[in-house]
Amino acid sequence: MHFSNLLQLILLAAIWGGSFLLMRVSAVSLSPAAMIESRVLLAALFLLLVAQLLKKQLHLRQHWKHFLILGLFNSALPFLLLAWSAKTLTASMLSVLNATSPIWGMLIGLLCRQSTMTVRSVLGLAIGITGVTVLVGMDNVLTLKAAPLAILTALGAAMSYGIASNYAHSAKTTVSSFDNAHGSMWAASLLILPIIPFSPANTGVTTQIISAVILLGILCTGVAYLLYFRLIDALGAPSALTVTFLVPVFGILWGHYLLGESIGWHTIAGGMLVLIGTALVTGFSIKTLFGQSRIAKD
Repeated sequence: MHFSNLLQLILLAAIWGGSFLLMRVSAVSLSPAAMIESRVLLAALFLLLVAQLLKKQLHLRQHWKHFLILGLFNSALPFLLLAWSAKTLTASMLSVLNATSPIWGMLIGLLCRQSTMTVRSVLGLAIGITGVTVLVGMDNVLTLKAAPLAILTALGAAMSYGIASNYAHSAKTTVSSFDNAHGSMWAASLLILPIIPFSPANTGVTTQIISAVILLGILCTGVAYLLYFRLIDALGAPSALTVTFLVPVFGILWGHYLLGESIGWHTIAGGMLVLIGTALVTGFSIKTLFGQSRIAKD
């Protein structure tokens, strides 16, 4: 892997890790629906601008069903669930729970007969579940009445990503990664819009909240997607997916340094177990990171 690609991988992890911080900040005043509608709409508008600059045409009429499915399971549903959980859970916990997405992907693949169970995947599943148990079982957040449901919804978001990954793997389409991101953002915007009137904001919107939402939409979604697809082109999908292991690190760091969230032994231990379980389930190794790289196409 070239050093520039490694820096981009770290930058992407830092950006996506920051999304949990921004959701945590925005959740104080905004309803989940309003927050996420703003996020996906800003991302859609940003990607539209990029598409215009790159002269990329989005074939909505031809692939609208595909975009709706991706928009639902890869954006609208998980974003909404994470935004709701952010009202209760710390950014650190959200980032670690979100890292279970590949584990859910494996389980859903088994149910859909798209993947097979191996000793390695069973071990990874057991270690991942243990990690989640340590993370949430030892945290003070459990003293809050809304915590159990918030934890379930955060895991539901990770499961939704697992559904999306299995669908994307099986979908018989020739849509590019950029168009998938662009089209799914517009689809997510349409899917969330009808529920906004039923999800009113809690308090007044401040400049800080507006800034957080803008960063969430443009930086953590629009720019992050572009960076991710650039890494896929340069490294291949297996190596680019190693960002999964770095995101919780930044989620924990941003939560600690910017929001004053405590880092207990259970946060480190639970997070490490989740990442080890994820690595076993996905078949990740150092060879995956450095052995799959290829030259990016101009």
